[in-house]
Amino acid sequence: QVQLVESGGGSVQAGGSLRLSCAASGNFFHINNMGWYHQAPGKQRELVATITSSGITDYADSVKGRFTISRDNAKNTMYLQMNTLRPEDTAVYYCNADVLRTTSYRRDYWGQGTQVTVSS
Repeated sequence: QVQLVESGGGSVQAGGSLRLSCAASGNFFHINNMGWYHQAPGKQRELVATITSSGITDYADSVKGRFTISRDNAKNTMYLQMNTLRPEDTAVYYCNADVLRTTSYRRDYWGQGTQVTVSS
């Protein structure tokens, strides 16, 4: 089975920075798109940023200019550098990956989430 494990969450003051990591492990041939999502209390899970296997990125408007998504394909790891954090960034952050388990079996996987708390 494929597992995604997030790390790097924590508590920071407004204006601070965090770097989240998502490490993929298990049996698979290739990871296509990956993305970060977050979910605040009482709200729907929403997309934060995505990155293709070749490094093409996209961001939610709320994080453009502050967050940077990246990946290291050799390590099967994705990152989210979060700068100038705001209290409204407080949420559980989830890793998502579109994985080719075999050449003909493709599906999405989710990590367990990591808490990010930004205080004012």
